[in-house]
Amino acid sequence: MKAGIHPDYRAVVFQDVTSDFSFLTRSTAPAKETITWEDGNEYPLIKLDVSSESHPFYTGKQNLNTSAGQVDKFKKRYAR
Repeated sequence: MKAGIHPDYRAVVFQDVTSDFSFLTRSTAPAKETITWEDGNEYPLIKLDVSSESHPFYTGKQNLNTSAGQVDKFKKRYAR
């Protein structure tokens, strides 16, 4: 590997702004903000719109649309 071309792989806090869920992991993603974590250390902060705590697939709050109902609705609307 060439020296000096790889990004800095460091500890970063990801925060889901919709559910106030945060987790500490390692990443190379750039961050402009910092946050003081539970251990008292300051880490770069990356804000997320969706995480496993707020995504419908993981929370079990999916809105399942049945295509049969949509087809019937279309046929009813455009029936002559």
